[in-house]
Amino acid sequence: MIEGLPAGLPGPHSTESGDARQAVQDRQSLLSALRDYQTNFAEEREFISRFSDLLQHPDSYKRTHLPGHITASSWIINNDGSKVLLVKHAALKKWLQPGGHADGDENVFRVAVREANEETGLTKLAPVGSGFLDIDIHLIPERKDLSFPAHDHYDVRFLFQADESDELKISDESTDLRWIELNDLEKFNPEISIIRLRSKL
Repeated sequence: MIEGLPAGLPGPHSTESGDARQAVQDRQSLLSALRDYQTNFAEEREFISRFSDLLQHPDSYKRTHLPGHITASSWIINNDGSKVLLVKHAALKKWLQPGGHADGDENVFRVAVREANEETGLTKLAPVGSGFLDIDIHLIPERKDLSFPAHDHYDVRFLFQADESDELKISDESTDLRWIELNDLEKFNPEISIIRLRSKL
């Protein structure tokens, strides 16, 4: 269990709803959690104000909003906390935690769960803590094949546990999917934002 996670985010029992009032509540919940968020990492402290600025825009949860938009992802560890589940992203050619675009859904917890289900095949994910684990802003390169420019992903990251023995399923967006020993993480992805996630365990 992780200490000091921000409370008040929509959780696993939030209802699916296109209701505008619920969307406003979900956005306000994230803004409130960001205001209360405590981190020892200087880059994250800088991210908080940038997230808050982005969330003032009504289209910030849509992938068409540029120069950046909200995404959500899942840092999934096994039951004894020795491994993390990563996907080999086909387009980015990197080992990353499962995640993706909000596509208009302002409940970032629900987005993280949806993306984890789609990219790993896991349906039994146990959330750890009462809010998000980490936030990050990172550049996504230009996609010339889609005529889409380089832009930033404002990623809200949640921590989950899953049973390592459960069946996995690789999605069309990935070329590989595997449980990786946390001690070997640098061999797969040495980026600061990934190593920071491990350090928070």
